[in-house]
Amino acid sequence: MSVYDVCPVLKSENFTLRLVEREDAPALLHVYSDEQAVPLFNGDNCNGDDFHYTTLERMEQAIDFWLKSYHEWKCFVRWTILAGEEPIGTVELFHRLAEDAFNHHGLLRLDLRSDYETLPNLMELLALLHQHAYELFDCPILATKAPAFAQTRCEALRQSGYIPSASKIVGHDGTEYGEYWVREE
Repeated sequence: MSVYDVCPVLKSENFTLRLVEREDAPALLHVYSDEQAVPLFNGDNCNGDDFHYTTLERMEQAIDFWLKSYHEWKCFVRWTILAGEEPIGTVELFHRLAEDAFNHHGLLRLDLRSDYETLPNLMELLALLHQHAYELFDCPILATKAPAFAQTRCEALRQSGYIPSASKIVGHDGTEYGEYWVREE
């Protein structure tokens, strides 16, 4: 069964990941308007979207797009990360098809509110994703972006078995994007 037929709920000790819902918008607005968190969000190949949202209307539009991308276009899954019942971020995952070094990789975007961007939280979320992502997205390698200034995230990736990649992702318009890390299954 495809992840696009039934979106699984993933659980760890402190977090639950479930398909994003429109009702998450008010809480997710706190994530996507968080000035300390926004620089860590990966907008590569997203048509100029930097994921910095400052109004509830814009947050709802983003969620509507994420849900349409899942249900209708089957492009990616966007899970809401819950700490207890509180949405504190999102995870996006998809199987990337492209004519570059990242072809058939699972591309991971992890957006967290800045107060949750800690080594223990990142390690727990990555471990949870590693348990499921390779099989759900039929990919032997996961790739995620982490700029050098994101020291805590880079350390979590290092400790989780990721290595920096010298390769660049080539966007649909030919733009090259770097600062990716990869992890084999």
